[in-house]
Amino acid sequence: MDENAVRDRLIVGLDVPTVKEAEAVVAALGDTVSFYKIGYQLAFAGGLDFAGELVRSGKKVFLDMKLLDIDNTVAKGVENIAGMGVSMLTLHAYPKAMRAAVEAAKGSDLCLLGVTVLTSMDGADLAEAGYRDDPQTLVLRRAKQARDAGMGGIVCAATEAAAVRAVIGPDMAVVTPGIRPVGADKGDQKRVMTPGQALQAGASHLVVARPIVAAPDRQAAARAILTEMMTAV
Repeated sequence: MDENAVRDRLIVGLDVPTVKEAEAVVAALGDTVSFYKIGYQLAFAGGLDFAGELVRSGKKVFLDMKLLDIDNTVAKGVENIAGMGVSMLTLHAYPKAMRAAVEAAKGSDLCLLGVTVLTSMDGADLAEAGYRDDPQTLVLRRAKQARDAGMGGIVCAATEAAAVRAVIGPDMAVVTPGIRPVGADKGDQKRVMTPGQALQAGASHLVVARPIVAAPDRQAAARAILTEMMTAV
């Protein structure tokens, strides 16, 4: 796999409070990074407009909105998001919501991703929320439901990537947050892997935020991760 193809598999999370800071991250990374994630923090500080700027500049955007609502509301939201030109969009992997989103995205290039179980959650967290299943059991059930709904991919912890890949097959995306280079602080993530481990487990895309965004030399941090990814693939 060539370097450009590997670069498109690294998604840098712009988990910063302002568009100005996001612009600084993008400027520092230059051509080293081609794909960015925008989540709640930045979205509600002008990040949706910034997503459009990134798309127009030739970058890819993963809009991490984790949509969940009644079918019509999900569908109308997906229709408008598809018109923004972003590459990926998340929604919670509830069957009805996924089916509505897939129908609404038809004819566009938008890749819809089902969020299975948040990587900040473990078995105790699920039990507290009223779930009887352990994380992997719930992840695999939702992965199967996403596959059957026609979704473009799954978001799951890298530790579940191999099992998810076995359920959904080779064609759907498997996007894994909670990626930490060797020696990096786990922060609030509980189920993590290194970049190489995640790719070898079946991940198609890696989401990395703090290890790059908070690094003293952001470009060097990104290049180190890309080097590990090249070795893994």
